[in-house]
Amino acid sequence: MLKIGPRGEAGPGVASATTLIVTRRATFAAAHVLRRGDWSEQRNREVFGACAGEHGHNYTLEVSVTGPVDAATGMVINLKELDRAIRSAVVDQVDHRHLNRDVLFLDGVIPTAENLALAFWSQIDANLEGARLERLKLVESENNSVEIRR
Repeated sequence: MLKIGPRGEAGPGVASATTLIVTRRATFAAAHVLRRGDWSEQRNREVFGACAGEHGHNYTLEVSVTGPVDAATGMVINLKELDRAIRSAVVDQVDHRHLNRDVLFLDGVIPTAENLALAFWSQIDANLEGARLERLKLVESENNSVEIRR
């Protein structure tokens, strides 16, 4: 285990880590409908099934970052800062909202888990400082999730 002392020095027996990944989890609830306006109701139901109707999910968003350990703090990133970036970039805008109507950065997007993950990646990556976005996982339900890795 890597131990950093109060003066920034590495402790004895330090293993050389190649990559440290820090993950923060956030949750939010949101409604959506999966449909295309240029398709008939029948076609939307054939492709999107029950999700072609109004419904919602309790989502879990996991955001993982990498970076060097700061010698002064012993952290890759302060989790308060990572949480702030996730909340301001995504959670504050989508929590208890309708994803098709209420979220500007999703305008015109069919809010599938895949499209949400891609949009969330862009939002978080643009607002993240001090670490590199490495992985994002969006869990839509106990049976459905999508993951993006750099």
